[in-house]
Amino acid sequence: MNLSGNTVLITGGASGIGLALAERFLKAKSEVIICGRRQDKLQEAKQKFPALHTKVCDVANANERVALLEWIETEFPETNVLVNNAGIQHRVNLDAGTAGWEHYRQELLINLEAPVHLCILFIPHLKKVNPSAIINVSSGLAFSPGAFAPVYSATKAGLHSFTLSLRHQLSKTSIEVIEIVPPAVNTDLGGPGLHTFGVPVNEFADSVMNRLANGEQEVGYGTSEKNRLASRQELDEIFKRMNG
Repeated sequence: MNLSGNTVLITGGASGIGLALAERFLKAKSEVIICGRRQDKLQEAKQKFPALHTKVCDVANANERVALLEWIETEFPETNVLVNNAGIQHRVNLDAGTAGWEHYRQELLINLEAPVHLCILFIPHLKKVNPSAIINVSSGLAFSPGAFAPVYSATKAGLHSFTLSLRHQLSKTSIEVIEIVPPAVNTDLGGPGLHTFGVPVNEFADSVMNRLANGEQEVGYGTSEKNRLASRQELDEIFKRMNG
């Protein structure tokens, strides 16, 4: 993938992995649009990187996803890269059953429904610009789930499966389909302090961008790289070790 000369839309781009990718696309001389639910977080990101364009959008809402495409087609019709990065993680014990359905449903909406819907919405637009790409951000937990985050792990497994099928179906078009597979990264995913043990976000993002530039279409790092290449027997052992 050529990192320069693009117009890139990144969901969940105001912080964490999304903002790190945004920074690197900017440095590569691409235009970058980030969207997120909170105007204040978007403004913080823009203060840090003034070249960013921002758009408030709650990707959990289907109508707002449709409106996002309409806005892009009007304001940034040259957009040729969609990065489905927005995600949330809830650590829940389903045996306890203390959370209501809407709590669990948010992970399904944001982590799986939103990227699938956005891909479907943007395919006709992306066919008009060449070259173009869809980049879906899944997780190492798509391959070996974390029992501490069962719904999150399931949504990322679903996104991985969808990305494989999407890549196959779009193989004869100008749209490249890429999957980024993060390990635990030191961000605020799930809440502050939960991932301080993870790899530094800048270290991860640098590695990802280098490998994207080399043309790789499925990119992990550290433990997630091992997970995505592991055999079923190895994944079973990883699951046992990780979930004790």
